[in-house]
Amino acid sequence: MSDALVNKIAASGLITLKPEEWAPHVRPESFDLKDHLFMGQILKEKDFREMVKTHDWSQYREKILCVFCSTDAIIPNWAFMLVTSMASPFTKEVFFGSPDQWINQQVLNHIEQLDLTPYTDQKLIIKGCSEQMAIGPDIYMALTGKLLPVVKSLMFGEPCSTVPVYKRPKSV
Repeated sequence: MSDALVNKIAASGLITLKPEEWAPHVRPESFDLKDHLFMGQILKEKDFREMVKTHDWSQYREKILCVFCSTDAIIPNWAFMLVTSMASPFTKEVFFGSPDQWINQQVLNHIEQLDLTPYTDQKLIIKGCSEQMAIGPDIYMALTGKLLPVVKSLMFGEPCSTVPVYKRPKSV
């Protein structure tokens, strides 16, 4: 009788994908329009235009700037255009949305460009939790949709505790 320990998970051929590893390591800057509204709710055109003109846009030099409004204020589209026109000469990118939304979009872009060759006819687990970022259903859905045509099986969770999601039917 052998006393050697066998790692059954390693021997199973399962591949674990961790979507949080595809998140960029840079944290974008925030520009919340709420901070530039009257009472945090009302855009006064004259005051807003003055703020845009006098704001130090150079502080965002070579950075990613996420522009959003964290209140339920009604912001006219031209206000976002005005901010973008002033920030763009300094920034790497101006993004509509919060920093978390920008990071999420980068992960979705990565999934879209994902080379499926290493996953063809493989058994995959998509890791179910992350310490780095909140992974939303949109990421799991995009990854599932991308992988289904090529994988043998797809599971969610951890190798020691998975939830079966898909198993390719056996050919007749």
